[in-house]
Amino acid sequence: MPVPPTPRVYRFGPWRLMPAEHRLLLRDTPVTLTPRAFETLCALVERHGHLVTTQALLDTVWAGTFVEQNNLTQQISALRRLLGGPDPGVTYIETVPRRGYRFVAPVTVEVDEAPALPTPTSTPVTDIVVRAGRPRPTTQYTLSGDTSIAYQVVGDGPIDLVFVMGWVSHLDYFWEEPSFARFLTRLASFSRLILFDKRGTGLSDRVAELPSLEQRMDDVRAVMDAVGSTRAALLGVSEGGPMCSLFAATYPDKTLGLVMIGSYARRLHAPDYPWAPTREQRDAFLDEIRRHWGTPIGIDDRAPSRKDDPAFRTWWATYLRMGASPGAALALTRMNADIDVREVLPLIRVPTLLLHRVGDRALRVEESRYMASRIPGARLVELPGDDHLPFVGEQDRLLDEIEGFLTGFRPGDDDTRVLATVLTGRIEPRDGADADAAARERLLAAVTRHVEHYRGATVHVDDQDVLAAFDGPVRAIRCAVAIAQTAARLEWECCVGLDIGEVRLFGPRVEGPAVARSAEVARVARRGAVVVSRPVHDLVAGAGLGFVRASDVTVADGQVWPTFEVDPESLRPTISAMV
Repeated sequence: MPVPPTPRVYRFGPWRLMPAEHRLLLRDTPVTLTPRAFETLCALVERHGHLVTTQALLDTVWAGTFVEQNNLTQQISALRRLLGGPDPGVTYIETVPRRGYRFVAPVTVEVDEAPALPTPTSTPVTDIVVRAGRPRPTTQYTLSGDTSIAYQVVGDGPIDLVFVMGWVSHLDYFWEEPSFARFLTRLASFSRLILFDKRGTGLSDRVAELPSLEQRMDDVRAVMDAVGSTRAALLGVSEGGPMCSLFAATYPDKTLGLVMIGSYARRLHAPDYPWAPTREQRDAFLDEIRRHWGTPIGIDDRAPSRKDDPAFRTWWATYLRMGASPGAALALTRMNADIDVREVLPLIRVPTLLLHRVGDRALRVEESRYMASRIPGARLVELPGDDHLPFVGEQDRLLDEIEGFLTGFRPGDDDTRVLATVLTGRIEPRDGADADAAARERLLAAVTRHVEHYRGATVHVDDQDVLAAFDGPVRAIRCAVAIAQTAARLEWECCVGLDIGEVRLFGPRVEGPAVARSAEVARVARRGAVVVSRPVHDLVAGAGLGFVRASDVTVADGQVWPTFEVDPESLRPTISAMV
């Protein structure tokens, strides 16, 4: 019988790597790595000082699996952050452009004379919670602005998948219900599953004002950055769908694909969207929240097949209570009622799958049919059943569709088109004021700084016009108000119009219908005012902004749109003069 090779220990900096034991120690403290990250580190360290090609790493770590090079890039990025944490001045992994990677830190190789029994460095997917009381995945935190967002990472599949639960959520209580734990475990069997609690809910920071869709997108980006994900598929359940739609249209370069389960485009009844609840029905539900929060509210519509199950009723009531306070639940429901992403749907350019149970009592299947008709190339699968919650009822057919979609498609070439909010402004001296050259230069410099501060791309600024593009409508509105207020202090006036739509950015140029529409909106703005189109108005629900109705405009395709003037007093005092 052959004698197994003597296990080796690799020392570099404060780290010890023991491949045979599947252990990594920082000094004497075990450090947890996902299996893929650990195997990537071993492949590099065992060949320290030598080039390891990209293909060799893919063949070693993901043998027999179709995987994008992006997955390897994510693992390398995560390893660099981990290894450089205790000693940021040391370079551990070097990139060899278009070839691969090299482990360049000094390595000492020792013989492990008394190897311990193998110690797993992460919880296998098959051992994750399947019933109450079992250990849960580790909850971690990252900052999105000044707000701490709670997240978990489960599994080690070749595709990153961000799961966005609807209404309220609580990471730990996901795993207390066996059917929910089973649902998530299956997702994690073919992906690296990224879970998070939206700000104001669950284990994330409570906030004074609940977030807009734009802030929720920022939270997703923050969590993706924290786990080293540069591109992920998004899975939005119910109210999670609109935010995922907006993210996919705004950041197609970060979005592999989009899945929505039992979702919608608009949450209030309209003549051209008759399936949503009326305002009276929504008010009745708000009253039910006021009177009965803490009980299994909404269970009859969301989980009719489990509504008489005492254990499930208890879990659902506790999950809601832990997920949000009564006031937060009311605010979330009001915000959801204002959501309208219909104008965004045609701008989604990533592979899209919609799933909806035909008997869903909370959201009608016609709503997914509407979205499928508006999203280019979207595929709609209608499934039997009455339950709204995807983990209740027969879940395998639904999960089969998701797995087949995410593991079967091949992403095409990146599309340069993105969703952006376009700001067009007209600058002119105040009546009777001198067009002072020095004041004009100060104003133009301040306009540029405002655009940079609010994460916009400055396309054009001169003493008559401003044109800029933003990845979020709330930031664009705040920037526009800041520009108008700064102009007024310098005895100039700026009339600003905003519209949102698909654009192409070509260096210093921006093209697309939203550019012309924002100019039309600016034409109806009175001096010193900021006016937005209807699509912008509909997408800033929950941001706490106030509007008054302005004049209608006729846009390029002949449609007549209402416009809305921003009430500057509704903005929190975060605007600085920057003069």
